[in-house]
Amino acid sequence: MKNTSIVNGCRIASDQIAALEGNEIFVFGSNMQGMHGGGAAWYAHKHFGAEWGVGEGLTGRTYALPTMEGMASLKHAVSNFISCARQHPELTFLVTAVGCGIAGYRPEEIAPLFGDALGLENVYLPQVFVDAM
Repeated sequence: MKNTSIVNGCRIASDQIAALEGNEIFVFGSNMQGMHGGGAAWYAHKHFGAEWGVGEGLTGRTYALPTMEGMASLKHAVSNFISCARQHPELTFLVTAVGCGIAGYRPEEIAPLFGDALGLENVYLPQVFVDAM
C-alpha cells in the first residue's frame, strides 16, 4: 500500500503506515523524554528506529515531535521540523496526526501549526490536518 497521495493538490500521508519506502520518514508525536510507550511513538520505536530517550528530531527513519509539553512547546517543535524538512529535500516526511491521540488535541488545534509545510514538496500531512486548514 502506498503511503502518499495527492488530493486536490494537497500532499496526503496515509492513515495506515505499516512500512516505509525509499527515503520516507515517519513523523510522530512523542514526549520530550522520548519515552515511546504508546500509539504512533511505540510503533515508530518498534518498527522504524525511533530511539528511546530522544523526544525531538530525526532518529532512525523517524522524526519525533514532542506533543505532551503544551502548545507553545509544540509550536516551536513544529517550526524546527519544518526547518529540518527544508534542509532535507531528499527525504519524504509522512506526518501522522501528531498531538491528536494521547496528547488530546483536536486536529483544528494542531493543523495550523503545519501551515508553512503545505508548500513543501517533501512533506505529506494527514487528511484530518488538511481538512482542518
